[in-house]
Amino acid sequence: MKRVLLAALALTACAHAPRGAQGSYDLVLTGGRLVDGTGNPWTYADVAVRGDRIVRVAPGGALADAATRERVDARGLVVAPGFIDIQSHSWDALLWRDGRVVGKVAQGVTTEILGESTTPAPVNDAVQALLAAEDSTPRRLHARFRGARGFGAWLDALGAHPNSVNVGSYLGATTVRAYAMGQRQGPADAAALDTMRRVVADAMRDGAFGVSSALIYPPGSFAGTAELVAQARAMAPLHGTYITHMRSEDDSLFEAMDEAFRVGREGGVPVIVYHLKAAGRRNWPKAARMVARIDSARAAGLDVTATMYPYAASGNTLASCFPDWASADGKLLANLADAATRARIRVAMTDTAPGAADYCQRDPEAVMVIGFRRPEWQALSGQRLPAVAAAMGKPWPDAVIDAVLAEENRLGKITFSMDEANVAMQLRRPWVTIGSDAGGFDPDSARGLTHPRAYGAFARVLGKYVRADSVLALEDAVRRMTGATAAALRLRDRGLVREGMHADLVLFDPATVADRATFDRPHQLAAGVRGTWVNGVAVWRDGRHTGATPGRVVRGAGWTGGAR
Repeated sequence: MKRVLLAALALTACAHAPRGAQGSYDLVLTGGRLVDGTGNPWTYADVAVRGDRIVRVAPGGALADAATRERVDARGLVVAPGFIDIQSHSWDALLWRDGRVVGKVAQGVTTEILGESTTPAPVNDAVQALLAAEDSTPRRLHARFRGARGFGAWLDALGAHPNSVNVGSYLGATTVRAYAMGQRQGPADAAALDTMRRVVADAMRDGAFGVSSALIYPPGSFAGTAELVAQARAMAPLHGTYITHMRSEDDSLFEAMDEAFRVGREGGVPVIVYHLKAAGRRNWPKAARMVARIDSARAAGLDVTATMYPYAASGNTLASCFPDWASADGKLLANLADAATRARIRVAMTDTAPGAADYCQRDPEAVMVIGFRRPEWQALSGQRLPAVAAAMGKPWPDAVIDAVLAEENRLGKITFSMDEANVAMQLRRPWVTIGSDAGGFDPDSARGLTHPRAYGAFARVLGKYVRADSVLALEDAVRRMTGATAAALRLRDRGLVREGMHADLVLFDPATVADRATFDRPHQLAAGVRGTWVNGVAVWRDGRHTGATPGRVVRGAGWTGGAR
């Protein structure tokens, strides 16, 4: 206890020396267990920072008397690279709202990567229409991201906004399709494919990490495999990666995997599968074959890996209970309001015949509805779908249709569709990295329910799957959240604690680090992280945000704007 108290007090203790003095540092963390992000065994080490870089990694105690502006006694604690969230949705916070993303830095996140499916750039009229339906960013901002280099303008805007974390992005495949084809169904013709290839190549030169698809959400789900291959080929010379929320994670899981692998093989790019899972109880037995397929593909020479969040529940929009065609041309709400079309939608939602697509009908009890805004429905948020339907006095398909209509498609759902044993099994695979699939929140201002992964994904890996359940060794868990993710993104100067790297660091107590957010009380910060530094500047210390916003933009390997 005495050691822990001393370490906590030392976070605010500073030893001052002239900034320009020979051998002086801005920050020294001394006496901690260094887990450097490579997966190598921990070792006692001192870490020194000058400016935004790590300039010295020395044996433990070697820098105990070094001149420094700030000294942190890390005894009993772990020093690690800052965690890299490869699947973030912090659009609003990092572009035009409070860029502190408190819930993320409190668990040690120092870099967030955006871009699943849709990005607010590049913009034309068709993309503007898409964004107006699903994004809360002010329309005046979208206009700044028009033109051939709109993606670069977006990254520049992110860089100009005061953010506490570094931020980069994939290019959304849905945005690419909307830019060329709007929100209509059907295959891309030659002219549309030419436009898509140009948009992809431009975004790669502007710093995109690759192309990201989400093939269960319209209009992105309207894309055919050949279209995705064409986009992959356009980014291959610029070192892009295809990262995908596959077309199915349940009944057609293996067919969806085959499609993702085809895009990688024919497009000549690495493949990353977002939030690997076998969803739905009837599909749980597929999980072992799912990971075996990835092992086999890797053995055959295909660079394919996966991300995960450490929970047995997923989260997305309640509108995913509708068939894709209901959203064609951006007319979902109009179709739900039309009696004849509503009847067709309802038939699809209740079809349980073999081979029928699952639109929530196979296990509505697994679906928790969140996001109600209408006063008369506030009490329904957090209730399972049958309970919501009972309270509304109608069958669940009609309840979903009426609720989505009344709430203007702003409702979400959390689906308890995975097997905890499968989550643990999958986490053991060496090619799995961690992504939250969530945006950052401030618990002091956040309202309503959200998936607890927004506050706990990285802390949960360390608290549950390392300390409590011994699924992963500490060093391997840190690697999956730092060095392995940086390697997948081809970030050469982040993700490891090495001399010359950017000083993105996290200091945590391995005995107490844990997630505290729950499904019914999600807005609770993680425990056990004593300090988080971004580019050498403390953003989290002594259990509170420092107010600092030292985050920068990070860009992919195809960027032609200069050194990263």
